[in-house]
Amino acid sequence: MTSNPTLRSRAEALAERLPPLLAHARHLAASVELGEHGRRKPGQGDAFWQFRPAQPGDPAHRIDWRRSARSDHHYVQEKEWQAAQSVLFWVNPSRSMDFASTSDLAKKGEVARLIAMALAVLLVRGGERVGLATSAAPTGRGELALSRMATALLTPQEAEFTDLPARSRAVFLSDFLGDTASVTRAVTRAADRGVTGVLFQILDPVEEGFPFHGRMIFEDMSGRLEHDTTEAHDLRDRYLHRLAARKSELADLARRTGWQFHTHHSGEADSAALLWLFHAIEGHR
Repeated sequence: MTSNPTLRSRAEALAERLPPLLAHARHLAASVELGEHGRRKPGQGDAFWQFRPAQPGDPAHRIDWRRSARSDHHYVQEKEWQAAQSVLFWVNPSRSMDFASTSDLAKKGEVARLIAMALAVLLVRGGERVGLATSAAPTGRGELALSRMATALLTPQEAEFTDLPARSRAVFLSDFLGDTASVTRAVTRAADRGVTGVLFQILDPVEEGFPFHGRMIFEDMSGRLEHDTTEAHDLRDRYLHRLAARKSELADLARRTGWQFHTHHSGEADSAALLWLFHAIEGHR
């Protein structure tokens, strides 16, 4: 049986990229100060949440007699709800995510993969199940789920959205500058199944400000589309109007489906983005 040198070289290249992504994600996750967080919801679990007055029908073994001895009333301990839920990620794999306006900035796709993996690390530490919202990496727990997810994110793929598990949570990371029809369908279908989540937009600062003047040649990342203009600044108002309309469209989609929408710029602190995203996704519990 002969080996395939092309396949082997691709596998070796992937193996070289995988540890840095996970290492950087863990470093980013460690930089975020979360403190002791719980699910802030009564239910099955081991962590104490609060005392509440006993009610008719509460069994005697649930009464906390030590706390009740300090009062004229009986009190019951409630535990925090710690049932694991699935959190699924989609990171836009399109060529537009390969853009960075300067060599000092990370590409949008690199930022998206890093933040997604760092959030997955935090969630796995909290006992959650993580995976991708495509068939590339089903949900799971622990290091295996993280490695499987990182491998899938570093492998070129054009997988379709799968039906997300009912009452799960999701995070979609993209620039959302292309056709949003598939995203709209996926979010709407997910919301019908009780899925909540976040539309997390990542833009390069140049895409937000459009600081161009004079003659410019604009080319898409695939190299197939090109626009030559001698008055780039004349395009600015039209571009910014269309960008604002796209953000409004995404925000409206989030409102209609019970999701959240947020814009992050490459070059801004990834730790701040991660902290916002963590609290946003935890708030959907």
